[in-house]
Amino acid sequence: MPERDGIFAGDDPFQLARDWLAEAATTEVNDPTAMALSTVDADGLPNARMVLLKEIEDDGFVFYTNYGSAKASEIDSSGTAAFVMHWKSLRRQVRARGTVERVGGEQADAYYNSRALQSRLGAWASDQSQPLSSRAALLAKVAKVTATKGTNPPRPPFWGGYRITPVEIEFWADGQFRLHDRFRWRRAGPGAQWDVQRLHP
Repeated sequence: MPERDGIFAGDDPFQLARDWLAEAATTEVNDPTAMALSTVDADGLPNARMVLLKEIEDDGFVFYTNYGSAKASEIDSSGTAAFVMHWKSLRRQVRARGTVERVGGEQADAYYNSRALQSRLGAWASDQSQPLSSRAALLAKVAKVTATKGTNPPRPPFWGGYRITPVEIEFWADGQFRLHDRFRWRRAGPGAQWDVQRLHP
């Protein structure tokens, strides 16, 4: 492995990502967990959108969404995704790509139940990515859901998480005169040994 020290030190890329995220949480004004998630549709045309990272596990990155959304459809079809997290305050970014699987059951229930009530009701009311006639129509759906689901709604069956298990993670830090530091971690698959290379800026 190439010599790595300072902010790049360590033998576990997931712990390194946790450390960077924890530092960003103290410096970013809004949403240090925001990540640009990329998928491809059935024609191979890429899509990108911002989502919020909710957990860095020992071998993956977890976010949540509506399983009827465009992103979910594309993930379920391809089984792959990529993301980038960029923190302007730190002048750093993390990129990753790999395979994706759904996160449901007790883990998804626990996260859903930790959300604000309005967000839990909104998950029931929104047909994410589908056409909507007006904002008033959406608010009417929220009111109807509120009346029927009450103050402790269960997790909708069409809402849950995804775990990205990367085969590649890159850590990037800004350098003077665009001489950035980049380290790419690669492996053949989950559980395989990581190979780390320093890349040209």
